[in-house]
Amino acid sequence: MFKKILIANRGEIALRVQRACREMGIKAVMVYSEADRDAKYIRLADEAVCIGPAPSANSYLNMPAIISAAEVTDAEAIHPGYGFLSENADFAERVERSGFTFIGPTPESIRLMGDKVSAKQAMIRAGVPCVPGSEGALPDDPVVIKRTAKAIGYPVIIKAAGGGGGRGMRVVHTEAALLHAVQTTKAEAGAAFGNPEVYMEKFLQNPRHIEIQILADTHRNAVYLGERDCSMQRRHQKVIEEAPAPGIPRRLIEKIGDRCATACRKIGYRGAGTFEFLYENGEFYFIEMNTRVQVEHPVTELISGVDIVRTQIAVAAGEKLPFTQRQVQLRGHAIECRINAEDAYKFTPSPGRITTWHAPGGPGVRVDSHAYTNYFVPSNYDSMIGKLIVHGDTREQALARMRTALAETVIEGIKTNIPLHRELMVDANFVAGGTNIHYLEEWLSQRER
Repeated sequence: MFKKILIANRGEIALRVQRACREMGIKAVMVYSEADRDAKYIRLADEAVCIGPAPSANSYLNMPAIISAAEVTDAEAIHPGYGFLSENADFAERVERSGFTFIGPTPESIRLMGDKVSAKQAMIRAGVPCVPGSEGALPDDPVVIKRTAKAIGYPVIIKAAGGGGGRGMRVVHTEAALLHAVQTTKAEAGAAFGNPEVYMEKFLQNPRHIEIQILADTHRNAVYLGERDCSMQRRHQKVIEEAPAPGIPRRLIEKIGDRCATACRKIGYRGAGTFEFLYENGEFYFIEMNTRVQVEHPVTELISGVDIVRTQIAVAAGEKLPFTQRQVQLRGHAIECRINAEDAYKFTPSPGRITTWHAPGGPGVRVDSHAYTNYFVPSNYDSMIGKLIVHGDTREQALARMRTALAETVIEGIKTNIPLHRELMVDANFVAGGTNIHYLEEWLSQRER
């Protein structure tokens, strides 16, 4: 096992990894920008190294600075968390070439699954169902583009091969709008991701967003830890996640989960990963794979009893998964609300100093956050300041616990989206379960009228 790990991230996930290291008897090295200098989790670390000024391009995305910090502190491995460099194959490669262990997949796996076209082709070969679409990237020939769209059937969606986070997508309803949409998306993709390739898929009208959590080791063992429903989204950004997904038969989950685990064995995947699907009319359609730990991993931890971050570290050190698929037992229901420093309904960021922070408690309540009273939320990074997660024997109990926990939570000095969560937890359609990915945006637009 490693003696010392450098955590190449900030905020909630940096503290989460730090806690896993402490539990395992591993020393944790934190890197931080000047904006995060006074954060409490930095002081809790065994060692801390400033890697640059506030802008992430000069700090948390600065590969040489991070690797230098690992060198001067004699760290053996680097955990990238989520976001920033976590799915950057070049970073993973530089980490390994510099003599450190990258706590995540191989650079080859990250490249394969990071390109949406190659990922889709790999999944088709592995028997994972995909959304009907183009065979690879779209060519420049307008005749072929039109023929492809006609074969798929309108509406179609144009996607950037190197995209992510909901960017680089455009829905097309008619042939008249097709070529312009393809050219515009190509230009955006080249500017945003350095890769102008785009591909085409059938646009599903009312799907749910379901994802399968997997863990794989270097001994060709792979398991899945059930599913998560992440359909409550705004502009492709998840707001609420839960596990298991309401109303989907277990036999379908087991079938798709087995295929995901098999795919991991076929591509030689290691570590934690998430297969993301659109689910409509009883069918799963693969859309992408996240080659890192997810923001919403706690809901899976609560229903499975598996510490995903700890397992990531153990697998990176060469250990076998400590359980088989048959030993994975899912219990109860978990819900996660992302707590953001933003206006609850306008979604404008609200950085600043937190004057009061009171976290909820009680049975089945978990708070993952680096924030506290007098913490200053910087304006340089993502607005998420924490996650409120609850677990219950049933979904009804989990909903009741989340309502109580949200009522107990007090955050003053800045605006947060807690009022939004409080409303959604009593919304009849959400309470019934099974809302689609468009539901929240439609709900918000009706609320404004």
